[in-house]
Amino acid sequence: MEPSATASAPSREAELIIISRNVFTGVEARPAPYSALNDMMPSLPSIPFPPPPDARPAAVCVRDGRIIAVVDPADAHAFRTPATRVVDYGDAFVCPGIHDAHVHAFHSALYASPLAESFLGESEADCVNRMRALAARKPQGWLLSQGWREYRWNPPVLPSKHSLDAAFPNRPVAMYSGDGHTLWLNSRALEELGVTRNSVPPQGGAFERDEAGELTGIVREAAAMELLPRIMATFTREEVAQAYRGFLRRMASLGITALCDMSLAANPGMDFIRDDVWSMLLDAGELTARVHLFPTLTGDLSRFESMRRTLRSPLLQACGLKQFFDGVSSQHTAYLKEPYTNARHPGDRGHLTVPFEQMRTMILHANSKGYPVRIHTIGDEAIHLALNIFEEAEALYGRPSMRTNGESALCRNTLEHLENFQPEDIERLARLEVVASVQPPHITLDPGGPERDLGPERCRWMWPFATYLDKGVQMAFGTDSPVVDIDPMPVLYAAVTRQDAITHEPWGGWLPEERIPMRAALSAYTYGSACAAGAKGALGTLEPDMWADIAVFDRDLTSNEVRLNPELILNTHAIATYLAGRQVFGE
Repeated sequence: MEPSATASAPSREAELIIISRNVFTGVEARPAPYSALNDMMPSLPSIPFPPPPDARPAAVCVRDGRIIAVVDPADAHAFRTPATRVVDYGDAFVCPGIHDAHVHAFHSALYASPLAESFLGESEADCVNRMRALAARKPQGWLLSQGWREYRWNPPVLPSKHSLDAAFPNRPVAMYSGDGHTLWLNSRALEELGVTRNSVPPQGGAFERDEAGELTGIVREAAAMELLPRIMATFTREEVAQAYRGFLRRMASLGITALCDMSLAANPGMDFIRDDVWSMLLDAGELTARVHLFPTLTGDLSRFESMRRTLRSPLLQACGLKQFFDGVSSQHTAYLKEPYTNARHPGDRGHLTVPFEQMRTMILHANSKGYPVRIHTIGDEAIHLALNIFEEAEALYGRPSMRTNGESALCRNTLEHLENFQPEDIERLARLEVVASVQPPHITLDPGGPERDLGPERCRWMWPFATYLDKGVQMAFGTDSPVVDIDPMPVLYAAVTRQDAITHEPWGGWLPEERIPMRAALSAYTYGSACAAGAKGALGTLEPDMWADIAVFDRDLTSNEVRLNPELILNTHAIATYLAGRQVFGE
């Protein structure tokens, strides 16, 4: 959503000037284009100059919601009038607003509200016990939680409906897994949803059964996604809107100024992209972050095109489409070229959630109309096949491009998660300028899991952030909230240390050669996310003509102090957040 080149020159009279001795504009941290990087590569080893400073003294001058200049503080007087608001943050760290490139807003808001619970739990029995607090404060209707991961429990075994039945025989209970791909239901829930031992799951899904053929209460992938909307329909729109308000307040308090709200289901009508709720909050003047919507990609683009026609505010837009191509490695549903190291049956290499030809047809159709698409690909073969389709689409139609609110959108196709690779595909990502939308905390969600599932040779190419930088791949950072918390500090910590923000394991970092510097991590979390949202040229850096979406933190994240002691990242807090020059958090 780049400002029009024909727009008149902005006034030099600033309405707001933000001053600090530590301003990170992000301009110097933007990665070079792939072609330019190739030209530079032969001479890179012999270039004898230090990198530019990450943060420097600056004054950010704002008018009409946009930045009109970034100058030395001594020169700010040229933009100041008696009516100008001047805020001097001293040594605080000023940077572009954090932009979470992958959020499931409905579930993030709901599970953070009093309407549901969110926890990992220590065991099946512990998870069941934790639901009693929700049952006490919500005496009727469904009991809902999110976050369990059986491979993190002791013992690491799948739960069943029986433990829930014993505790809640008369209440339907739905417990959503932390990876977002599995439901754990009790018998009452199965009954209300009409799932019986004779039910046939949708393609790409499963109703698990025991040796006697009885349902265990575990529902996977597409089958879980199909049931979720029916469970969530029990909440009213006002209840959901109230949960969104709380979620927006928390994002503002964390320095987050934008998010990409991503479809959560492969099937149409089940994606939880609540444009109705977002529109209600926009009309009430309650949006404190920019919201980029990515509904489900199907063969019928009418819903997306309707959103594009009706959602025309710079704060709320439909920016592309999202689809699932595979599942997750921990459940052996991510699609691999070769079988899992700990294969559960002969030829166990996961599966595609959407048949290849169907996915190819949908992507080509969307790209032919200029619409960018974002595809969930975790396994190396799913990534490889998706890149094949993107390559074909570029040859036929060029790269996606569309216009929003009269401003040019520089769009990029994007792959989501990308956990392990066929190594040659990393350079293809760069050459095709496909954005790698990644979530650094995922690296340590399942300690030992990658080695268990994929073996050491394939692990080498998991979450290869430093290799991305070397090859010129554009990264976009996010959380996949509610899979991990929306807080950006654990994301930055994981990117620069390859360690878990809670346990700080493993010592020295998992695949430490893939650690990246803070300036690159911040760029991925701001400029990179703008690329994934089709907002390059409007968001992601502090420079003239960009929206004045700004975060202020109480510690210079790029300082030598933080480089030497990364734990300080986790004790860094936002002290102010601005959206289009309007302060939405802080005093």
